[in-house]
Amino acid sequence: MQKNKRKKLEAAGWKVGSVNEFLDLTPEESAYIEMKLALSHTLRQRRQHNNLSQIELAKMVHSSQSRIAKMEAGDPSVSIDLIMKSLLALGASPKDVAKAISSGPLHAA
Repeated sequence: MQKNKRKKLEAAGWKVGSVNEFLDLTPEESAYIEMKLALSHTLRQRRQHNNLSQIELAKMVHSSQSRIAKMEAGDPSVSIDLIMKSLLALGASPKDVAKAISSGPLHAA
């Protein structure tokens, strides 16, 4: 956030902080969320790279299109297990998964 914008917000009585502070997340919870989002992002990239629709991927992993959409969106109701199963079905190796997890924090576009 730009310094002048932050100062204006604080002057108006707003408290400016991070998502972790707002949600009172522990470092472990924050790391877990970042890893899950990185895996979700990688899943979408890999599916699109393979020119597959969400429906086609859903059939491959015996799930539904809406579940694939939730996985790609990082929905909290989706387990990391299902994301991992889907990545492996798309041909991801353990090294690919490790690279995705270690790629660093993702930010909304």
